[in-house]
Amino acid sequence: MRSTDTIFALSSGGLPSGVAVIRLSGPASGTAVEALCGRQPPERRASLLSIRNRNGEKLDDGLVLVFPGPNSFSGEDCAELQIHGGRATVKAVLAELATMEGLRAAEAGEFSRRAFLNGRMDLVEVEGLADLIVAETEMQRRLAAEQSSGGLSKLYDSWAKRLTHARAMIEAELDFADEDDVPGSVASAIWQDMQTLKQEILNHLSGVRAGEIVRDGLKVVIVGPPNAGKSSLLNHLARRDVAIVTEIPGTTRDVLHVDLDLDGFAVRLYDTAGLRETDDLVEQEGIRRTQRSMAEAHLVLLLSAVDNPDWAAFIEGYDGPVVRVRTKADMRDTAWPAPNADVMISVRTGDGIAELLDRVGSYLPDLDQGSALALPTRHRHADNLAAACAHIEAALAVGDRGLDIQAEHLRLAGQALGRVTGRVDVENLLDVIFSEFCIGK
Repeated sequence: MRSTDTIFALSSGGLPSGVAVIRLSGPASGTAVEALCGRQPPERRASLLSIRNRNGEKLDDGLVLVFPGPNSFSGEDCAELQIHGGRATVKAVLAELATMEGLRAAEAGEFSRRAFLNGRMDLVEVEGLADLIVAETEMQRRLAAEQSSGGLSKLYDSWAKRLTHARAMIEAELDFADEDDVPGSVASAIWQDMQTLKQEILNHLSGVRAGEIVRDGLKVVIVGPPNAGKSSLLNHLARRDVAIVTEIPGTTRDVLHVDLDLDGFAVRLYDTAGLRETDDLVEQEGIRRTQRSMAEAHLVLLLSAVDNPDWAAFIEGYDGPVVRVRTKADMRDTAWPAPNADVMISVRTGDGIAELLDRVGSYLPDLDQGSALALPTRHRHADNLAAACAHIEAALAVGDRGLDIQAEHLRLAGQALGRVTGRVDVENLLDVIFSEFCIGK
């Protein structure tokens, strides 16, 4: 991957479409536009131009824009061709670009990678942009917008500045202790602030689970014995036939899932194999996958169609939150609600479904409209923030035994924060992060 290349790609998604946007970035962007259109339009102004191949054959008419660097998305000279979104038309324009010297098709995430390398975005903003593109619920959109706009980066940068200030004061005392204008001790001011900073990071880390749920969805696993109504419930909530439903036990052999939008949050429901003793090797594998899904769940819906089941027997070894659901309530003359269940439902009549969804909703994060969406959303965020916190704590624990040791711990804390935003030591992260992007972004 050579940053001197000019790259191009379809950036507007699947075809056919009403409009397709082809993006270029690199030093030959303007030259490529001139070759296709006969001239370059004025900077940052959309111009309707004919797009032709090298033989003069007209490929399409479209809006053409050029964005000189460094004030562009990638920080380089950029251009966009907004053309009709037919497959043949887009294919012809891309093929013509591929014949030009110095141009090549972009790799996944390469436009955003160049924006990072040119200082247009940091890693947190890049990751927020990736999440914004794939956001499907309102809360996912809000969380991604907070990160892609730099809200979270500003918080981390403010912490990094406080660490830098603390180190500067320590270095001043170490190097200029005999000077009259250097404080005799940094303990009262600096270490009080570092104690506060440590607590702020710990408070921030307490939002890791909430950030994970907002970004990836609340993972809800439906378990229970065969014929308890697990697949029927999944189909009812999905409003389509996702799972096969029969009276034959053991129909579900693999883990199926559907995604719901509940109060703006993503909720991922998993239908699993019925829990029972069996000699069927395929069904045994399905049960093993059920148990693995339970271990990764945020919430388990434990279903039973019989009165007074042994609930604990079905979830042995699982110690997370459970909602006990009595199913097929319309098929039996029984008390409502069942005395040993949290909720009773009937997918045939719809009774109890709203109450069940309310129960599930109670396990979603309680977020307000303010700064609550400044949340860490990835394991690498949490790991580096925890490392920064540990180094600050180590510096505080040193006490009077050595300012130089304390300064080193604060330097390491700053490095850990820098790895979150990409300020330092990030080369090994780039391929992983940008591989999440689609071509053209």
